[in-house]
Amino acid sequence: MRSAVVVGAGIWGTSLALRLAESGWRVTLVEQYQPGHLRQASAGETRLLRASHGTDEWYARMARRARELWLDLGARTGEELYAETGAYWFARRDQGWERASAGVFDRLDIPYEIHDPARAGAAFPDFRGDDLEFALWEPEAGVVRARRATQVTAGLARAAGVTLLRGRAEPYGDAVRIGDEVLRADRVVWACGAWLPRLFPGLVDLQVTKQDALHFAVQDPWDTPAWGDYDASIYGHGDIDGLGMKATSDAEGEPYEPETGDRRISPSGEAVVRAYLRRRFPSLAAAPVLLGQACQYTLTRDAEWVIARQQDGAWLLGGDSGHGFKHAPALAEYVAEILDGAREPEPRFGLHERVSARGLRTSGRTDP
Repeated sequence: MRSAVVVGAGIWGTSLALRLAESGWRVTLVEQYQPGHLRQASAGETRLLRASHGTDEWYARMARRARELWLDLGARTGEELYAETGAYWFARRDQGWERASAGVFDRLDIPYEIHDPARAGAAFPDFRGDDLEFALWEPEAGVVRARRATQVTAGLARAAGVTLLRGRAEPYGDAVRIGDEVLRADRVVWACGAWLPRLFPGLVDLQVTKQDALHFAVQDPWDTPAWGDYDASIYGHGDIDGLGMKATSDAEGEPYEPETGDRRISPSGEAVVRAYLRRRFPSLAAAPVLLGQACQYTLTRDAEWVIARQQDGAWLLGGDSGHGFKHAPALAEYVAEILDGAREPEPRFGLHERVSARGLRTSGRTDP
C-alpha cells in the first residue's frame, strides 16, 4: 500500500487526505491545532463558489468540477455544505472582466445570462446600479459553508482510515519531523497555508495578508444571491444561517503573522466596506456588524497556486487563499493524480518567479 503524509488540515489538506485514503493510500494527516481552527484561512464561515475567472478556462473547468463534488459531498453527508444561491457580477465596463468570463462560459457551455442593472437590482431589497453597464448572472454559483465543510471533510477522512496526528511539523529532508519523531512516506505534501513560507523560506514566493470578513445584521430578508464587484474589489452574499449579509473587501490587506496576529477587525477595513454599502446597498450603510472575522490570505503575486515538487517524494501545495477554497475537492483529484505519477502539474504552478497580475481574484491591488 502506498503511503502519504499530508501536513495541514485546512480544506486543501483534508480534501487531499480523503481522496488519497479512498483511493487506497495509507494517509497520515498532521495538524498542529485541529481541522477548522480559527487560525486557518479555511475557518471563515463562508466562501463563494463561482466559475467566473475572467479569461482563464482552466480554473473555470476546475470550479465546475468542484461544484459537482461539493453537491455529491452534501448528498453523501446529508448536509447542505454548498448553497447554490446564484451570483451576480456587477459590471462597470462593457468589455471588462465580466464580459471575458462570459466568453469563457460560451466556450465551455456554462450557464449564464446578461441582465440589465434594474433586473439585477430586483434580486436585492435595496440596490443602486446607476454606475453599472450590466450584470453577469451565474445561476449555478453559490456559497460553501467553509468552516463546516472543512470539519466534515476531516471527519470523512478519519472514517476512511486517515490517521490525524496533532503536532507542529518541520521539514526533515523529504520527511516530516514532529518533535523527536520522524514520519516517512512515499509522498509528503506540505499543505500548510500561511505557515508554508516560514517552513520553506526563499523557496516559495508567498505573501500572507490580513483580510477582514464582515457580516452585517439585517432586518429585511436578505436571502439574496451572492454578488461580486470586480472593479471595486469587493464581494458578498445574502444572510445564510443567520450570519447576516456578508460584504468583504478583497483588496490585499497588510502583511500578517498567522500565529500571533491581532484578529480583531480593523477600523479601516470596516470603513472600506461601509463606503461600498452606501453606494450599492444604502439601507445597510449603518447596519451593525453581526460577525467579524479576520482571516489570512496566502497568495503568490499572480494568484496562481503552488503545486510543485520540493524534492523527491516531497511536494508543496499552497497559495490557495482568496479563490482556492471552492476548488478543494476537484483540486484533490488533480493532485492525487500527480502524486500517483499519472500526470505532471501545470507549469503555471511551479517554483518560478511570479509577476503581479489580475484576473483570477477580485482584488484591485495588483497590476492590470
